[in-house]
Amino acid sequence: MIPKYVSAVLIIALSLALCIPAEAQSSSGTIGGVGTGTIVGVTVGVAAGVAVIAIVAVHYSKKRVITGCVSPGANGMTVTDEKDKQIYALSGNTTGIKPGDRMKLKGRKVKPKGPDKTLVWEAKGVTKDFGVCQP
Repeated sequence: MIPKYVSAVLIIALSLALCIPAEAQSSSGTIGGVGTGTIVGVTVGVAAGVAVIAIVAVHYSKKRVITGCVSPGANGMTVTDEKDKQIYALSGNTTGIKPGDRMKLKGRKVKPKGPDKTLVWEAKGVTKDFGVCQP
């Protein structure tokens, strides 16, 4: 299955290619005084630019969430991600985050700073509280 943004990029590229007016072909390989190589180059350049913009927009518009059990720790709360089993120290807006509960937290990963290289999840809020963690 092709993702929606790839389909949109292909539609835009095809539309741009079809916008070029059709004229009788001359023996010199030009269309309206512009070389066909130039037209192809511009079309490919525009399509590549649109593709890059679409991919970047989709990448940055994703909502970042983590689901896991929240635990109290020596230096604050931690959350264990169910997907990759990594343990993240919680920072940011921890209002409503309850130790001992399985929660889905909205936020982002923060690159580790310092010698201990502790992974950090900067919480922006609670998306869902699933209740007490199951052992």
